[in-house]
Amino acid sequence: MTDARAKADAARALFEAMVAAEAAGQGIGDADTALAPAAGVALPGRPARPELVPPQKVERRRSLRTPAGRAAMIHALCHIEFNAINLALDAAWRFAGMPPRFYRDWLQVASEEALHFSLLADHLATLGAEYGDFPAHNSLWEMCDKTAGDVLARMALVPRTLEARGLDASPPVRAKLAEAGDEAAAAIIDIILRDEVGHVAIGNHWYRWLCAQRGLDPVPTYAALADQYRAPRLRGPFNLDARRAAGFDEDELAWLEASAG
Repeated sequence: MTDARAKADAARALFEAMVAAEAAGQGIGDADTALAPAAGVALPGRPARPELVPPQKVERRRSLRTPAGRAAMIHALCHIEFNAINLALDAAWRFAGMPPRFYRDWLQVASEEALHFSLLADHLATLGAEYGDFPAHNSLWEMCDKTAGDVLARMALVPRTLEARGLDASPPVRAKLAEAGDEAAAAIIDIILRDEVGHVAIGNHWYRWLCAQRGLDPVPTYAALADQYRAPRLRGPFNLDARRAAGFDEDELAWLEASAG
């Protein structure tokens, strides 16, 4: 599916259908086989626009005090949320053999990311733009692709690393939008931050579950995976309250702050 709006609607409908099935006494079914990936399929459907360029070629942010500047910022957030739909769906689809709750969790995440995308896309329209109007980069999906062979690496480096960066970035972005007088956009950021705490918590839960299954210590294992897969080095300031709410323990936060220098 290559239409961004249609994908967002379908992701929400998929989770709603699952919830309805559960209410009728039906489970997720044989997740090990039903959600096993199809051979040879690697990339999700995506629209022809936006143009994907290297991160350094993405246009620098313009002043948020202008509609054009806010449109560029909201577009960047739209792109993150659209990619997040694909990331969550890929987790539910790619990794066979996990407990049924794993698949339900990631379909719920996909539904919530779809809501975020739709809210941002609607707001973008009020600024005279639409998703696809600005160039964007593909860094989120690149890490998804690199971790396609190991569910432990995926849980460590997508929800607990790339998505957790949103916990740190959301408060200053919200403050800038509010300062620019865009209270509607600031309210959307509040919704996103609230939900992203839950998404990172899901990543933390399954990361620790997998570490326990493999007899691994979560903190040094994370450091080794970050090095092996060349994860971006995280820099502060960190939203420690949100990270604690998302399930990071004090040992992990101490390592994070020490490794960030």
